[in-house]
Amino acid sequence: MTIPLGVRAHAGTFALIAVLTAVACLLLAGLPRTMQGSFDQALRRSLAGAPAVRADVAVTGAPVLPPGELRSRELFEDGGRRWRRLLPEALRPLIGPGGHISAKTSRTPVAGASGVRAFANLGWLSDADRRVEWVGGRAPGKPSTMEYAGSTIPVIEVGVVEEAVARMGLRVGRTLMLGESVHTAAKIVGVFKARDPADRAWSHDADVLHVTRIVPLDAPEELHTTTLMSDDGLGALTNRERTLSYRWVLPLDGRAANALGVPGVEAALAEFERQVDVQGTGSITYRVVTGLPELLAAFQTALSAAQTVMYLVLGGLFAVALGVIALGVRLLTDRTEPTLALARARGASLRQVAAAGAALTALAVGPAALLGYALSYLLPGPVPPIVHAGPAAVAVAAVAFAVTRVVLAHRAPLNERRADLVAARPSARRLTVEALVVVLALAGAYLLRARGPSGTAQQDPFLLLIPVALTVAAALITLRCHPYPLRLFVRLAARGRAAVPFLGLARAARERSAGALPVLILLPALSLSVFAAVVHDGIGTTQQVASWQRVGAPIKLTSEGNIPADAVDRVRRAPGVEQVALALTGRVQVKATGEWPYAVAVDLAAWRRVNADAPIALPELSSKSSALLSPALDRRGPFEITWLSPVRLNAQGVIDAVPGFYSSGQFLLVSQEVLPWPAADTLLIKGDITPAELARLVPSATVETQEAALAEIRADPLTGTVRTTMVVVTVALGAYALVAIVLSLVAGAAGRARTVSLLRTLGLSDRQARRLTLLELLPVVLVTAPVGLALGLSLPAALGPGVDMSAFAGGLPVTEHPPGLLTPVALATGLGLCAVLGAYAHTAMSRRRALDAALRVGDA
Repeated sequence: MTIPLGVRAHAGTFALIAVLTAVACLLLAGLPRTMQGSFDQALRRSLAGAPAVRADVAVTGAPVLPPGELRSRELFEDGGRRWRRLLPEALRPLIGPGGHISAKTSRTPVAGASGVRAFANLGWLSDADRRVEWVGGRAPGKPSTMEYAGSTIPVIEVGVVEEAVARMGLRVGRTLMLGESVHTAAKIVGVFKARDPADRAWSHDADVLHVTRIVPLDAPEELHTTTLMSDDGLGALTNRERTLSYRWVLPLDGRAANALGVPGVEAALAEFERQVDVQGTGSITYRVVTGLPELLAAFQTALSAAQTVMYLVLGGLFAVALGVIALGVRLLTDRTEPTLALARARGASLRQVAAAGAALTALAVGPAALLGYALSYLLPGPVPPIVHAGPAAVAVAAVAFAVTRVVLAHRAPLNERRADLVAARPSARRLTVEALVVVLALAGAYLLRARGPSGTAQQDPFLLLIPVALTVAAALITLRCHPYPLRLFVRLAARGRAAVPFLGLARAARERSAGALPVLILLPALSLSVFAAVVHDGIGTTQQVASWQRVGAPIKLTSEGNIPADAVDRVRRAPGVEQVALALTGRVQVKATGEWPYAVAVDLAAWRRVNADAPIALPELSSKSSALLSPALDRRGPFEITWLSPVRLNAQGVIDAVPGFYSSGQFLLVSQEVLPWPAADTLLIKGDITPAELARLVPSATVETQEAALAEIRADPLTGTVRTTMVVVTVALGAYALVAIVLSLVAGAAGRARTVSLLRTLGLSDRQARRLTLLELLPVVLVTAPVGLALGLSLPAALGPGVDMSAFAGGLPVTEHPPGLLTPVALATGLGLCAVLGAYAHTAMSRRRALDAALRVGDA
């Protein structure tokens, strides 16, 4: 057989294989690209959204002896250049230009302060001229000296932030005596404010921009601020009280980050820390301070869960696509079998026959695989190795399957068989292997549930293999067991007078190798598509719950201080507002233990009216003196707290979270009736009113909405990729299941048409012919579809303990997977409809066949 002649003779089958291969290679090469691109986007977004104090890489220095002290800007800048030279190659693209340097003292007390303890630290910022604006007095200048307690001490000119003037009384012209045993004078000459308070760099220097209030358990209240001095002040800045520290901030530029390079960045950070440590001397020590490893570890955990789910469904898509292509290749080899058998009978060697089958298949799948691979480059995203491996694996597997079928079919010349007459009996070895697969799959599923999550950010092969093993086990059980109930129906049909049910069910019940492949394709396609749809719905449902847990109401209005009664009335009377619940938050002191937990006092009845349609349940209090405690405060009897006034409470039970307020640490929930007078700093609102209108009614408040929280959760690139891929894979697998049904129809079309034609000579009508075709096809669908649907619905429960999907659902674990009926009904209906249409189409085609063409010598 010449290859061009074979292509022309079987052009339809040839084109079908090419289309299936091109689509499969496009999906298998394109989806990983878009997935990897979204992984990179998610990493960059997480790094950009993290506070600079966590994401940036900072080198801190602590001078121990005077030789280690840096007294000029030049020395600090030399240190910055040295740290950049030490950056490993993998870390350099992530470090942006600029950065800043600081020198600060810590816990520097103001001598002579009464009542509240005041601390005024001395600070220097290398880029203060760019980041601050002087709104009072002047910028600090050169230091001077003064006599104090019989000794000469330096007087450093400093500026203070506006907030320190209001809260600590640090006004221009005042001179502060700082220190305890060693004194330094700080003369306030100016007041500043931030040019851009939203600048991310201020997270490194929040102590400069704001006054910090500290309430120790057994000491007076403390107020801390950090002043700013000029470059000249560095010459007078010493570390005689061991409170001075230096910091070089190397800003992170997350735009160059990619998910594949995360392990290399983590290793580079460890190497950089080692290099910085060895730079220390006896006069000064250095160390790296950054939260970047924790950020990368958290991202890796979420990425691992996403990759597990993605590779699971993509692996199923790969297997199903290969199975459908194998159906097409089987159709091609069946069509060419007479020609190859004739060539084998005329002396062609087995190698020549196999080469002919391989060449014909390679001509169909090779260019198509290259086309699908090339089309995948139209999709955005980087190119991971799987992009190259997927199309190559499809082409090689298709050619290998064709060669195997040709070799098995033509091992001996004129090796004719009638496999449709008897049921094939599987060997004992094959049955043993299949039983072993089933046992291992069930044991693996049990161990997965017993073990739970792996606890690492690396891919878990165990988690990837178990779903595949369960699917294969279910397919093998279905393949082995489905003929037996059909044979029972055959016996029942044999007792009837109608011949069509008996003939149709008899053909369907025969164990033929041709029927195994459709079952092995349909079941994974159905189960994985249902699994993807169920996980998609479960994530969506949990995202809804997470958004309600985050806000606590449709709209939450929060003020830093108490909201006046007239402002509350304005909100109640505003157009669109239906319900309002008042809540007050704050820190309270437990008298018996001295603990300072957070407390929420809320009108629970009004809160329930606000959340009447919410998917979260609100707690209940048995009486106005009852309190629900967090796990960190559990196990106590009646206790007393101080909050506005002393209140005695009874511990009613434990609550894991107060929706919209607290979910970790020490907190308690009480009724608003325990307050000595009505007070509220939070309004929980139900109604149709815009956040801008509420902000106008209460200018000092911030407004959050449940819809905005849900949109923020869904806007995460990683979450969006998981859900989008689930939808794409569900549609693709459903389409492949339908294609498998069609190919099964086409593969048996010749034999089925001949049978129908023979029966038509005996008086078979068109209606009976359609029923015969349906009875042959529907049992595979009716048996495989329920098993696939049941397996798809049970896979989330089987994998639930091993896959942490909370990263895609707002931090809440995805524990509930409601089995929606839409996807199962749509898939089952589609398969059934495809079978019915195929039966009608096949009958219509058989009607055009001449009856005398169906008879051979010896048949009549």
